[in-house]
Amino acid sequence: MPPQTPFQRLRLRGSIAAVALAAAACAAPSAPPSATVVPSVSPEQIGEVRAGSGVLNGYLDRRALPNARALLPPPPPDGSPMAAADLAAYRTSRALRDSPRWALATRDAELRFPAAGRTFSCALDAPISAEATPHLNTLLRRTLADAGLSTYTAKDHYNRVRPFVALKEASCSTAEEPRLVKDGSYPSGHAALGWAWGLVLASVAPERADALLQRAHAFGQSRMICGVHWQSDVDAGRTMGAATFARLQSDPTYAAQIALARGELAALRAKGTRSSEDCAAEAAALAVGR
Repeated sequence: MPPQTPFQRLRLRGSIAAVALAAAACAAPSAPPSATVVPSVSPEQIGEVRAGSGVLNGYLDRRALPNARALLPPPPPDGSPMAAADLAAYRTSRALRDSPRWALATRDAELRFPAAGRTFSCALDAPISAEATPHLNTLLRRTLADAGLSTYTAKDHYNRVRPFVALKEASCSTAEEPRLVKDGSYPSGHAALGWAWGLVLASVAPERADALLQRAHAFGQSRMICGVHWQSDVDAGRTMGAATFARLQSDPTYAAQIALARGELAALRAKGTRSSEDCAAEAAALAVGR
């Protein structure tokens, strides 16, 4: 049976505006960590959204998540100018098939850790792992659930057909296709969590904010390049990522973990520790799809 992504295994039920919302959230100072909050980095203590999924519980209660159906307009209707723009963007991106950018988009589909933790290592210019940066790694693992789950009120309601299904063309995630067929396309959960990750990391390392948000944007674009989302799905996903990031600012455990992650990164910088990924190859791949 083809492997499932974390979102399919969980069977989750539950763009200028996005940039403006993100900027407002970034500009606000983080809530000071509570002296009584000691954020864990132990997957066993944090727990999983569903046992065996590998997706850790988020920081937010499900009832506190942003409501995608309330925040987003419906997806573009068939025959509309926006639907035509979605199709044109998809067609243009087919030129990237089998290119280095296509290969990077395939890697961006991976949400399992530790592989997913390396996605932003070049943009951060530091390793992201349970060993090198346990609190930073935990931030990404937990906000994955928060941002991803925030999309499902709209996903389940609209159940939009994905590009590779509508156009009967192979995606870059062929092994996942039988699962993706059953999962709504609008909005993109990957784009939501990728944009949230970029904002989280930019708040940890503001001096790298431009590089981190550029990578977060490219992470979302990877889903359109892969053929598993329309461009409007990706744009809407970024809105949900920004909304989730804004909501996280009032969570004391998140705030405490952010403070500890900043300390981890400062220690790495002091030692001169940099990313060990092939950042030149990543930059070249991203330049192809820009």
